[in-house]
Amino acid sequence: MAQPVKRGVVHLIGAGPGDPELITVRGWNILKEADVVLYAGSLVSKELVEAARPGAEKISSADLHLDEMVEIMVEAARKNQVVARVHSGDPTVYGAILEQVARLRKHGIPFEIVPGVCSAFAAAARVGAELTVPEVSQTVILTRTGGRASPVPEGAELRELARHPATLAIFLSAARIHKVAGELREAGLPEETPVVVAEKVTWPGERVIRTTLARLESRIREAGITRHAMILVGKALDPGEAGESHRSRLYDPEYAHLFRPTVKEG
Repeated sequence: MAQPVKRGVVHLIGAGPGDPELITVRGWNILKEADVVLYAGSLVSKELVEAARPGAEKISSADLHLDEMVEIMVEAARKNQVVARVHSGDPTVYGAILEQVARLRKHGIPFEIVPGVCSAFAAAARVGAELTVPEVSQTVILTRTGGRASPVPEGAELRELARHPATLAIFLSAARIHKVAGELREAGLPEETPVVVAEKVTWPGERVIRTTLARLESRIREAGITRHAMILVGKALDPGEAGESHRSRLYDPEYAHLFRPTVKEG
């Protein structure tokens, strides 16, 4: 049964990576009832914004600062309107929602966070990869290189994180690809380490590049990719890991568990 859409609440919605069909049913239902849609500019599909309730006020936040966005949301919520604040991807991953939530709490405005499909998972889906291959990688690290707006904490630099036998999902770093490649090498990753670069994944005109650490910089420069790109790094991305050699025990006929307590004999 669908959860009702509450009025006087700010709904912070993840629109997904780009394709409007990848928004969640919950996010879609809120959009169809929204009185005010405050969306993250060109990062959100026009098709999705246009699918909002006819008559809804649609405002791009691309040229707004925090106080202006909060004023719009607070004013609309106090009018008992349905407010949809639409972010790209998942709002809890590099969505800068903490500062918005803090202001909403300060004003006594209730809010709901609606998860969205993260571009890291969309990129993995595009290349048919599993990010957590048994005996290869059981850890996924979501990270970025430090930038002017958001430096990374000490000890969380890419060169430190890449030392772990994990799959790396590197956000917001295509423009600093030389730094990315350099830190991966500092971590000791071999030149043949598989890399996937997905630009505007699931959007019309998306580009997906399979390469290795050795050719990462040259391939990115040749393609002219500087933004809107997800970079996945790790052995799990090797198509050769998709065979029988790294099967999960979960579906092994010799592995019993709660829902399959006895081993079936062939």
